[in-house]
Order: sequence, then C-alpha cells, then structure tokens
Amino acid sequence: MPSLNDLLEWTFYSNSLIQWLVALLVFLISLTLLVFLKNQLASRLKAFSQRTENRLDDLIADVLGKTRILPLAAVAIWFSSQFLVLGTTLQNWIEAIAIVAVLLQMAIWGNTLIGSAVERYIRLEVDDEPTRVASTTAITFLARLILWSLILLVGLQNLGVELTPVITGMGIGGIALALAVQNILGDLFGSLSILLDKPFVVGDFIIVGDQLGTVERIGLKTTRVRSLHGEQLVFANSDLLNSRIRNFKRMFERRIVFSIGVVYGTPYAKLERIPLLIREIIEKEELVRFDRSHFREYGDFSLNFETVYWVKSPDFNVYMDIQQRINLGIYRVFEAEEIEFAFPTRTVHLEMKEEAAPVA
Repeated sequence: MPSLNDLLEWTFYSNSLIQWLVALLVFLISLTLLVFLKNQLASRLKAFSQRTENRLDDLIADVLGKTRILPLAAVAIWFSSQFLVLGTTLQNWIEAIAIVAVLLQMAIWGNTLIGSAVERYIRLEVDDEPTRVASTTAITFLARLILWSLILLVGLQNLGVELTPVITGMGIGGIALALAVQNILGDLFGSLSILLDKPFVVGDFIIVGDQLGTVERIGLKTTRVRSLHGEQLVFANSDLLNSRIRNFKRMFERRIVFSIGVVYGTPYAKLERIPLLIREIIEKEELVRFDRSHFREYGDFSLNFETVYWVKSPDFNVYMDIQQRINLGIYRVFEAEEIEFAFPTRTVHLEMKEEAAPVA
C-alpha cells in the first residue's frame, strides 16, 4: 500500500498531487476572498448611498451589486494556475478565458450603469415630458450597442482572432446597412438631436413653413403636432430639423405692429394729434410697453399711421384681448374727435365731348 508521501508525490499532468492541492486551496481562498470583498463593498456602499442625496454613490452601488460569481471564479482559477506547471498553450488559454470573463463582467457593469442612469433620468427629468422616453430609449440602445461591440472586439483580440478582416467586414457591412436604412437613421438621429439640443419640447407652439400647431409627441421617427384647426400634423424628424422652426413658446414678449388709415381732407391739427391719442390709449394697458406711433405715408385712398407696441406676455389670447381694447378705444376717440376712417374708394371723372357736325 503506497504511503502518504508517495501519494503526495504522485504526478498528474506534470504536477504532483501536493501542487494540485495547493492550487485548489489557492483557488478556494481567492474566490472566497473576492466574494467577501465584493459583498462587503456592495453592502457598505448601499448603506452609505441611503444616507446621502448624491446619485453617484447610488449608481456605484447598483453596479457592484451586479458582480457575477463566474468572472470571480475565472480570476481565481487564473491566480491558482500560477502555482502549477502548465504548458504555454494551456496557460495562454486560461489567461485569455480569465480576461474574457473580466471583460464580460465589465460589460455587465457598463450595461447596469447605462440602465440605472437612464432610469433615473426618466424618473427625475422626463416625468413632465413622457413622450421623450422613446428618444431616451434610443440613446440607451446605441450606448449599449457601442459598449458590447467594444467588449466583443477586445475579447476576440485576446482569444487570438485577427481583427483586421473582421473590422473590414464590419465596415463594409455597416456601410451597406447604413445605405439601406439611411432614411430611418436620419430620422433616428434627428430624434436624438431634438432630445439633446431641445429646439422645442412637448407643449411648445411652433411654426414650420406654412404649418403651425402645438407639439404633442416626439418619437423616434416622427414628431406630431396638433394644428389650430384640430388635425394632427406628422413631420419626419430629419425634415423637421432641416426646416426653419419658429418656437412661440419661448417668446417672452410679443411685438405688435398695426396700421390705420384716415380720409384725405382730415384737418392738419387732427392729423398731428392722432399719434398722441393712440399712445394714450395704449399706455392705459397694464401688460403693454408703447414703442412708437407715426404718420407713415400717403396711401392710395388714405393717410396711413403705423403704431408699434410690445405685449409683456407670449399668450396669444392675452394679446388679442389687448388689441381688441385698443381698437375699441381708437374707434371711440375717433368718433368723439370726428376723425373719419378711410376705406377703399375710387372717383371716376366722366368727360362729355361734343358730337362733330355732319358733313354736307
């Protein structure tokens, strides 16, 4: 019967039994230590994040909580393999597998970080604008696609795969795919541009070309606007960004220009007083800042006056109420001053000619 020393000296794959036992012990200790450190760090960070209002420690706690046991085991196997005499090929494979496992764990961390960040953004920033969740989801998808693509390429490189043909093939395939879906991609990036640059948001009143209305929804491909007539207008995001957009929601004051005409023959003294009368009427309004009022021109059938004032509110209904009171005030004052408004007239002069005498 073999002795204990003989068993310990028994060789398997160029390593004695005692070397295998040492490697196993190192693996168990390493794995236990890594799991312990991970659990302690995650629990302490989670407890700390609950006592603070900083969102960064919450994200780190979420990320550490997604640490998996398999990558830790792969690292422990690589560390324990350093105590064994293995062939170069096998050692390289163990090292490559450990690196790939770590890369996968990093991908999980990155994926969790992106998901947590977007979730918190949606909860904190998009509650007032729920229709922008679709655009935020598109950004999440692109970020995760880039992350996993980088992890895949680095992993293939560590496995000994030649990346030049792969990258070339991906480049050619990417170009072909981009050409095939360029319109969709244009609208998608248009949606991302609207989300990030914010030329308008849901609820804004905009004018695009000869179309106008209130923005109802900003989607991945289209933006929907409710017109003043009640119908829904649908714009492709790429076309919308290529247009000139007038956003009235961000207008803090409204500049008003209007003209009136009085008849020719109005006395000079009354013409001179008209700008002053109009100014007195406008300055009685609370939300108005008077700018100017002038006798502008001699029209075809009227003497024209131009007036400019500012409404200190972007609300269209407020402006119309003010303009209505100004119009009624002007009418009342002109009636009292016996100033006549002009209207299109035309005078036709008829000339009678004598008939020629008949020739005998």
